Amino acid sequence: MILIISDVHGRFGVINEQLEYAAKVMGENIEAVVVLGDLGIFESNLKKFFERERQKFIKPLYFIEGNHEDFSRFDVLVKKYSENLTHWGKSSVQKLAGVNFLCLGGARYMDLSNTPMNSEIKTSDICNCLIHSPAEAQVIITHDCPEGIGVPNTPGLEFYGPPGFAGSGEILKHFKPRLWLFGHHHKWFDKIIDCTAFHGLPESWNGFGLLGPDLSFRPVVNLIERKYEPFWKRWFGGL
Repeated sequence: MILIISDVHGRFGVINEQLEYAAKVMGENIEAVVVLGDLGIFESNLKKFFERERQKFIKPLYFIEGNHEDFSRFDVLVKKYSENLTHWGKSSVQKLAGVNFLCLGGARYMDLSNTPMNSEIKTSDICNCLIHSPAEAQVIITHDCPEGIGVPNTPGLEFYGPPGFAGSGEILKHFKPRLWLFGHHHKWFDKIIDCTAFHGLPESWNGFGLLGPDLSFRPVVNLIERKYEPFWKRWFGGL
C-alpha cells in the first residue's frame, strides 16, 4: 500500500503523523509515501526537520515538485537530502510497489509569485510525456489538475480562469490511465470520466489517499491540528 499525500508546505512532521494514523489506527501496511508537490523544498524547512530536530520520515518518501519549492537551489537541496527523499522528475515514468507512475510536477503559469521559474509546465514537458508508450504508465500523478474535468475555482483566483494546465488532454488521450492523482487546489475532488478516475487531494493536514497494488484508491479524511507559526519563522526559522 502506498500513502499518497499533497501540499505539505514544509510541515514535514504531518507526513509521519498521517503515516502513523494509517498504520496504527487503520491497520494498513504502508510501503512508501508519494507527495504530489509542494513538499516545501526550502533549506530552512529541511535543516530544521532533519538536522536541528534530528527527525526522519518513517517510510521511504518520493515526490514531484509543486510550485512552492526553492527552485533557485532545488537540485542542490534534493542532492543534499537524498538519503531522506527522492525526487521524481517531470515527464519521467517511475515504478514503485508494482505501480507505474507517469510524473509531471509543476503547475500552469499564473504569475511569478505563484509559478516561479522552473515550476511552470511547458509544452516541452507535455511532449516528453508523450514519448512514453501508453503501456508504460498506469497512474498519472501531477501537482496541478488536468483542464476541463470540473475542478472548481479557488475563491479569489477566478481571474486566472478555469483550473488546469494546457496539454493535459493530450496526455489523457494518449495514456487513458486508470487513475489521475493531483493536489495544488487544496480540496478533495473525485470524478470518473470514461475509463479514468480523477482524485484531487487537499493539504496534507486534512487527509491523504491510499493506493493499493490493484490500483484501488481510497481517500482518507484525517484532520491534524496545525501549530501556528508566523510566516517568517516557517521559512527562515531553520537558518
